[in-house]
Amino acid sequence: MKMETDNTHKHNQSIANFAAIKTAIVNNEAALLKELLANQAIPELEKSYLIDLAGLSNDPAILKIIKDIPLEK
Repeated sequence: MKMETDNTHKHNQSIANFAAIKTAIVNNEAALLKELLANQAIPELEKSYLIDLAGLSNDPAILKIIKDIPLEK
């Protein structure tokens, strides 16, 4: 049972982190975005979504940060 609890906790953290990343993009908070993404790789679909979202903000610094995120293998 403990394994299921750990996986659920990690999933909830992942969802909360993704929501925080989206908020940082929308608010043009480059420093916070870098902190949230530190040493993380993300799935290609999530990266594509974040690139589209960053494109709406029209902030080249934010877009560069997103484009520099490594993809999960």
